[in-house]
Order: sequence, then C-alpha cells, then structure tokens
Amino acid sequence: EATAKALAEAFPEAPLLYTADMEALTRVKDVGPTMAQVLHAFFQEPQNRAAIDALLAAGVTPAPPQVNTGGPFAGKTVVLTGGMTGMSRDQAKEEIERRGGKVSGSVSRKTDFVVAGEDAGSKLKKAQELGVRVLDEQAFLKLLQGDARS
Repeated sequence: EATAKALAEAFPEAPLLYTADMEALTRVKDVGPTMAQVLHAFFQEPQNRAAIDALLAAGVTPAPPQVNTGGPFAGKTVVLTGGMTGMSRDQAKEEIERRGGKVSGSVSRKTDFVVAGEDAGSKLKKAQELGVRVLDEQAFLKLLQGDARS
C-alpha cells in the first residue's frame, strides 16, 4: 500500500508510468530493482495499458486521499502495538494516515507516538526506554476525535 502511494505521487497520470524506465521506477521510495522490473514489464504489455485506458475512458479516476495537515498526527510517526477494542489496527492506521501521519512497524528515536493497546509488548517497552510519548487507546481515540491536545 505504501509503495502504491509512492508510485501515485511520483507518476500522477497513467501515461507517465507507461513510459517510465527502470531508473525512474527505482527512484521511487520502496521500489527496488525487482519491483521496478515487474512494473516495467506490466506497463509494456498492450493489454494492461488497454485495460487501464478503458477504465480512464469510462470515467474512473483515481482520487488522491484527503489528508488533514493540521491535526495532532500531521507529520508524525506513530507505532501501533497491542490489541485495540475500539477499532481494528487497519482502521487505526487509516485514520492516522488520513490525518497526515505515518504508521511505522518499529519504534525508534524518530517515533512521535506509540499507541499501546491491550497486551502491548516489546514495542511499548522500547518506547518507554527511548522516552517516546505513549498513548493508551482511550487517549488515542480522543486525539482522533479532536477532544485532546497533542
């Protein structure tokens, strides 16, 4: 999903992908030589181009996600750990990204928040060791609703 977003940002229109060479593809974040080769081969196939062109001609247009750049998650890196009861991990990730944040799978000094659900483990411990701000699920949900300060 992150790679697809990076590709969409680098090549905002399908015809740009049709003509992208291997070098241009590998400059995209998270696209290595193997992925670039697969993408290049895909867009060189006439039937694949025709299918995409037909969708575009029928009025199907990819819409950029609406991102809030002013909330408490804007520009922040967030790590999710443990189980949540109010929403799934995928929903939490989507909500953070919609608010301009990035979800990471590991805690580092660059992490801004760790959202710790039930039975949080080593990620919570590492966040505490690094002095990273930890939110429980209730505090996280309040931030999502705009009821708390960042």
